[in-house]
Amino acid sequence: MRFKLKSSYVKELDTLRRSFVVVPCAILAILIHPYTIHSRLNRISWAFGTYLEAISVLPQLHYLQNAKMVETFTGYYVFALGVSRFFLFAHWLIQSYENPRLYFLLVENGNVWLILALLSELVQTFILADFCYYYMKSFIQGQLLRKMPI
Repeated sequence: MRFKLKSSYVKELDTLRRSFVVVPCAILAILIHPYTIHSRLNRISWAFGTYLEAISVLPQLHYLQNAKMVETFTGYYVFALGVSRFFLFAHWLIQSYENPRLYFLLVENGNVWLILALLSELVQTFILADFCYYYMKSFIQGQLLRKMPI
């Protein structure tokens, strides 16, 4: 980049403690992770990444909620992330529809990991769907800086 951009980060608005996001994901990953041929540490890391990805957008959305405004490029990014997550969740649904025996067989054999992986996709999709709704609402109203609901 040729120019240094003015930082719009306000530390006082960033009040969400990261431990509220990271610790539950780590505990859940230790308890429920995939059973593959890989080492236990790899399987726990994979589960931790999956669970953390599902709620990783919460600190950003909490910051935007406190700021009450969303800058244009930040809004574009979070909206694109929401659309991406929607299509990824749709992919999961299509796969489970096309291969129902495979997924039901895994669940019947006690593979709770598959259910939690799908649930984490669903959680992230709904978290971002809320943002996308308000983003589109402000976009239709022609606002460059998006107002977040209180």
